[in-house]
Amino acid sequence: MTKGKWQKVVRKSHRYLGLFLGIQFLFWTIGGLYFSWTNIKNIRGEDIRKETTTINKEKLGISLNGILNEISKNDSVYLLKSVQIATIFDTPHYQITFNNGKRIKTVLANTLNNKIRIPINKKEAIIIAKNSLNVKSNLKSVEYINSTNGHHEYREKPLPAFAVSFDGDVNTTVYVSAELGTVQTYRNNRWRVFDFLWMLHVMDYQNRDNINNWLLRIFSVIGLITLASGFLLFGLTQKLPRKHIS
Repeated sequence: MTKGKWQKVVRKSHRYLGLFLGIQFLFWTIGGLYFSWTNIKNIRGEDIRKETTTINKEKLGISLNGILNEISKNDSVYLLKSVQIATIFDTPHYQITFNNGKRIKTVLANTLNNKIRIPINKKEAIIIAKNSLNVKSNLKSVEYINSTNGHHEYREKPLPAFAVSFDGDVNTTVYVSAELGTVQTYRNNRWRVFDFLWMLHVMDYQNRDNINNWLLRIFSVIGLITLASGFLLFGLTQKLPRKHIS
């Protein structure tokens, strides 16, 4: 193949590859600009959260064995997954997560006695959500959710939960786990823009978090081919300096 035909093939390939990838390159650029020019703390809602208080170790009076024995009276503990401590309405509680043979379950137990606490209700979820904010806000809606259908922004978080939404300047949904009794995450409009651009950035249009999906891999390889064709085209069209014979 002559140099002229090579130039034609490479030029045509580069043109159509650029057209094919142009929109995705635009998404990558817009996403990169937003990610680099926004404060991740504001996206996560850290600017409107109250600081958590430390728990006095003297209030952890009941042993876990006693609490597990109490749980076993009404449930089966096949596998203990985790034990955490959280303050719920100014009282420290153990958050005991275990597998009961059917599902992963969490039980709240008062650290001052062996009393098991029932999951929080709607009214309590509203109070917990409001108390977690350091700004005044108006309640917009409360929804009890058993799945992430319609609430993709709460993906991979413990269910069931309450989605407590506030309007005004806060414009944030606070997700409170019913079994854990604590706030799991904050979702505001800045996060939603971030999440949408991140979806376009990693090209995972379903789960939005998988950066190893094949669509992203294919476009990345095609992008390299497009760049290589541009460099090759530059080399093929570069004119060599003529030698002057004296």
